[in-house]
Amino acid sequence: MRIHVNHATIYTYDPPANGAIQTLRLTPRNHDGQYVVSWRIDVSEGCQLRAHQDAFGNLTHTFALDGPIRELRVLVEGEVETQDTAGVIRGINERFPPTFFLRNSDLTTADAELIAFAHASAQAASGDRIARLHALMDAITAAMEFDDDPTHVSTTAAAAFKAKRGVCQDFAHIFTTCARHIGVPARYVSGYLVGDGAEVAQRAGHQAGHAWSEAYVEGLGWIGFDAAQGQCPTEAYVRLAVGLDYLGAAPVRGNRYGGGDENLTVALKVDQSSRQVQG
Repeated sequence: MRIHVNHATIYTYDPPANGAIQTLRLTPRNHDGQYVVSWRIDVSEGCQLRAHQDAFGNLTHTFALDGPIRELRVLVEGEVETQDTAGVIRGINERFPPTFFLRNSDLTTADAELIAFAHASAQAASGDRIARLHALMDAITAAMEFDDDPTHVSTTAAAAFKAKRGVCQDFAHIFTTCARHIGVPARYVSGYLVGDGAEVAQRAGHQAGHAWSEAYVEGLGWIGFDAAQGQCPTEAYVRLAVGLDYLGAAPVRGNRYGGGDENLTVALKVDQSSRQVQG
């Protein structure tokens, strides 16, 4: 499938901000099943993007902008060719051993209720690690209600599970947390899903897009699990970045200095491109 992405993030400040620093994890990497055909990032005039790879190997851009800033724009457009790999991720040079992703973070720290849920879901499944992970994903999908109203970026897995509702970010945090507590390395993934599309004014810190998890299985490697959709990622997914949690894989993170109210508008369209690969 060839997927076209158009993603605009626009901040406005009233009164103007004195300056801003942003980190962007908005560039997908090539791997088996994902090939970037074209991709570009445009930012507000006067910004100079600096490219590097972060600790997890994510393609990252940073920039700083001096004020006064009334509006800050980050525009992304590109096309990615994808193939269905049944959620298995191969062809990436990993920076850390899988066991690194057994560690908890502030957003993936479990309480007693979530730990009990994780173990009950695993024990209910018969079979190997793959079967237990699918059972865990299905149990989360059944227990949680998807809610379009964004929770706060600092919502923990335990808090979202207690509320029994959340966005894809919360589902990913819950799966990642539970997998780690049954002894399976797991990590948070940010990206896009065909059909994503919104233009909404949101609280600062929430960007449109999709999120899921990856868990490590010996002999197969990293495998994606999307508890919000109740499936492993297909060719309809574009993978951007990974981290221990949302904060390590956020598409857009930054700080502004001074100024008054901050308003954020996100416009996103992810669809199947009409253009085909030339054979």
